Amino acid sequence: MVPPMGRLEGKVAFITGAARGQGRAHAVRLASEGANIIGVDICAPLDVKYAPATLDDLHETADLVAAEGRKMTAVQADVRELDELEEAVARGLADFGRLDVVIANAGVLTAGLLWEITEEHWQQMIDVNLTGVWHTMKATVPTLIEQGQGGSIIIVSSVAGLRGVPFVGHYVAAKHGAVGLCRTLANEVGAYKIRVNSIHPAAVDTRMNDDPDLFELVIRFADTLAPIFMNTLPYTMMDPSDVSNLVAFLASDESLYITGAQLPIDFGTLGR
Repeated sequence: MVPPMGRLEGKVAFITGAARGQGRAHAVRLASEGANIIGVDICAPLDVKYAPATLDDLHETADLVAAEGRKMTAVQADVRELDELEEAVARGLADFGRLDVVIANAGVLTAGLLWEITEEHWQQMIDVNLTGVWHTMKATVPTLIEQGQGGSIIIVSSVAGLRGVPFVGHYVAAKHGAVGLCRTLANEVGAYKIRVNSIHPAAVDTRMNDDPDLFELVIRFADTLAPIFMNTLPYTMMDPSDVSNLVAFLASDESLYITGAQLPIDFGTLGR
């Protein structure tokens, strides 16, 4: 059966953290819009308190992409290792011949008071959630420039990239850093018709919300900090596919003139 035409017909998207959660949702949604996918995930344990993604998860994402009538090159790779990402890009180019969309989505979450976060958790956070974004740019931007056809880069940040969310100071630092990368890269690649934007979801229903330390701290400080977590809209949690709606827009030519922007999808948690 020939799949229906979509907004991303004939395009190829590179997605980190594609095994499950937001990464899987973005892969499936972009496939439904006509894109083939290069999906990358570490598929290995990390120092976190929720279950890690597995190779079976990554293969399931590939099956879901196939169900949309598209193909996915699934690669086990760690965003902390530039050479692994470069190899993933090379494999995808060998399979599909081009690259159009880059989604820097891979991330981890641990929780703790800022002065109690361990050195190990701090370093892991920066390595994955910030350096991993930079590595993703290094591995993909040269191809986008060489192709000479523009492209869209989407950095998955968080409301924590726009405000001082308590109990995850290292996560806040990394996500703010990713915004800096977004703004700088948008300026540097604009001449090549490559646009770069960051998105900022509030609570998304993924395994990251299973961290017991974060839940305990929210309860402990509820008397003083509860207002920080209040939303303008009457919602508290979104499905990953809700974020994918914004991702699909930014990946498509409908966002042709948007670059260097920080786009919240946050229930109005910033109090606008």
